Amino acid sequence: MLDLERAPAKYVNMLLQTRRRFLRATAGLLASASVPLPARAAGANVSLGFSLYGMKSLPLDDALKQCAEIGYRNVEFALTAGYPTEPKRLSGVDRKQLSGRLKDLKLDVSGLMLNMSLAADDRTHAQDLGALKAAAQFAHDIVPENPPLLETVLGGKPPEWDQVKDRMAERLEAWAKAATAEKIILAIKAHVGSAVNTPERLVWLLQRVNSPAIRAAYDYSHFQLRGISLADSLAELLPYTRFIHMKDSVGEAKKFQFLLPGEGRTDYVAYFRLLKELGYKGPVVVEVSSQVFNQAGYDPIAAAKKCWASLAAAMDTAGLTRA
Repeated sequence: MLDLERAPAKYVNMLLQTRRRFLRATAGLLASASVPLPARAAGANVSLGFSLYGMKSLPLDDALKQCAEIGYRNVEFALTAGYPTEPKRLSGVDRKQLSGRLKDLKLDVSGLMLNMSLAADDRTHAQDLGALKAAAQFAHDIVPENPPLLETVLGGKPPEWDQVKDRMAERLEAWAKAATAEKIILAIKAHVGSAVNTPERLVWLLQRVNSPAIRAAYDYSHFQLRGISLADSLAELLPYTRFIHMKDSVGEAKKFQFLLPGEGRTDYVAYFRLLKELGYKGPVVVEVSSQVFNQAGYDPIAAAKKCWASLAAAMDTAGLTRA
């Protein structure tokens, strides 16, 4: 537990405010929806991982080996076209071998990154449903005993929200039915450049669909660019959250640059202290933005090492036990 008498005042104030908001949000969730909440315990373990979205240039086995050697305990696979883990590129034998390799390296799979859109036309929506089913099968194939969740952004543009939100909710209901049928969890993520760009809009969709198959993926960098505080966004979304992406940012909503964790404005010690006190138990996964990995000279291994050093130190300072 955090020693409130010795903690800096800014952490105490943030913690107390966040805890009050979190408890109100949790009470509202329990009253309105029969959906599972993350385990709550002050000493909750967090598994620190790396998204292989930022390691496209490496052979898959090299990427896995590097992540394990650095110290990461989980990885996220990117299923988009051109990545080594694009489902159509891996046969049944390949998937079985990958499953064994993950066990050898003692790596969990925290999530499978998709790129779907609730604002798409009917043809693309049908394709997205097919991609969801293919991803779910991949999840069951590589980790049969505990299939990883699927994770996606939601598409659209911020000014369109009022016009598209009802259609987005209808499309999300279809995703929920597919995820339920495939026995998989789908975590949906707000994005600063999409129609769902605030905690409020994401919660609106979650409550409207009200499905245990649909959860939240939390990424503070998108809310920070809109001037939303860490405390407020965590309090609102953590009751629904099953997956956390971490990256940094500078700028504001209309002009921004994503960065590696530790290179921007985020106070990760405060972040991890809040996760500890609010009892989050699950994966925290470094996401390297395409704004970073598309830069000349980007080195995925050096980036992974730098992120580990920054986040592991912050977790230790915050007293958060790594799984």
